[in-house]
Amino acid sequence: MIKKIIVSFGLLFAISSQAQEGTASPYSFYGIGDVKFKGAVENRSMGGVSVFSDSIHMNLQNPAHLASLKLTTFTVGGTSLNTTLKTENAKEKARRVTLDYLAVGIPAGKLGIGFGVIPYSSVGYKINQSADETNQFTTQYNGIGGINKVFFGMAYKITKKLNFGVDAQYNFGTIETTSFRFLTGVQDGTIEENFSRIQGFNFTTGLAYETKVSKKYTLFSSLVYSPEAKLQFTNERTITVDDQEDIRPAENLKLNLPSKIMFGAGFGEVKKWVVGAEITLQQNSDLKNRFDDITGVKFENSTRYSLGGYFIPNYNSFSSYLKKITYRGGLRYENTGMVLQNKSIEDFAVNLGVSLPLSGTFSNVNVGFEMGKRGTKYFNLIEENYFNLSVGLSFSDKWFERRKFN
Repeated sequence: MIKKIIVSFGLLFAISSQAQEGTASPYSFYGIGDVKFKGAVENRSMGGVSVFSDSIHMNLQNPAHLASLKLTTFTVGGTSLNTTLKTENAKEKARRVTLDYLAVGIPAGKLGIGFGVIPYSSVGYKINQSADETNQFTTQYNGIGGINKVFFGMAYKITKKLNFGVDAQYNFGTIETTSFRFLTGVQDGTIEENFSRIQGFNFTTGLAYETKVSKKYTLFSSLVYSPEAKLQFTNERTITVDDQEDIRPAENLKLNLPSKIMFGAGFGEVKKWVVGAEITLQQNSDLKNRFDDITGVKFENSTRYSLGGYFIPNYNSFSSYLKKITYRGGLRYENTGMVLQNKSIEDFAVNLGVSLPLSGTFSNVNVGFEMGKRGTKYFNLIEENYFNLSVGLSFSDKWFERRKFN
């Protein structure tokens, strides 16, 4: 039954990831779009902290944790995005529903294997802008698309305390942007259409270490590194004036996918409570735009701080379902690496969540809530106030157990 569910979800995900508009942020106009992926729902519910090992949940941020799986695990997640966009003079609301990830993890003794697909970044904006003080000219900008990642990872339990893992990722996708410029009162105008086809490879390595510091308490630590990689952008540009198309050459580019290092530590009683913190450093200063004529933005190195943990009232409770629920919470702050009007764009969020066990199984439903703010309404910029509801399903079972009787 679970295998049929996985196939159904896989087909749905393959179709939806190509068609979905995963963001409503004007900031997705720049760079490679709005980087949406911040981990599985259970990790995002803790502010993005991913330092803890888990035997029944896939950790999509550190491949080393694949070696900690005890059961074959299928996981899928989606989010309802609710955003209020503010400037000093206006306010708009937007809503999107996205599929965030689909993955399978398979334990094989000391080895763990995982594979799946993740929509990594999204482009989705509609902007109206007056071109001059007389408001005679108006320009409208539209954008849609993004980058998806297909990954395959392996991890090995070097010792009882130390795991090492690596995953390879193939990036692919398309981004379409259109600008309309027209004179007030005139029917025809100028339309510029830009189309980018993206592809490229990168990989991630990770270490995960845990050790008992007493009979009850465990210390966790982790290190993840992704070296810089190249994304190939094959660009096309079409300009239409008074219904006359003019296809003009657009330079194909190789853009850097920035290097990233993440390290963290955690402490707690595994089946009761754990708290942890992580820092992520990303070399965003090497990032560029999809077309050389996009101006007004600079990039700087980014830093993300995550703090979070979980609490389980009574892991073995038979009398109260509420006591078996895992309650999660966390905080996240990051300097996104984007600089507009000489102002660094910052993002801050508060996270809460629960893991609801399914009776008689090791599977569960993960629900996460995120409330935060990105950017500012001052300096001629846009402030995004968002509330996101995420739901993840994690199915765990023994798939490859040898039969004792025929």
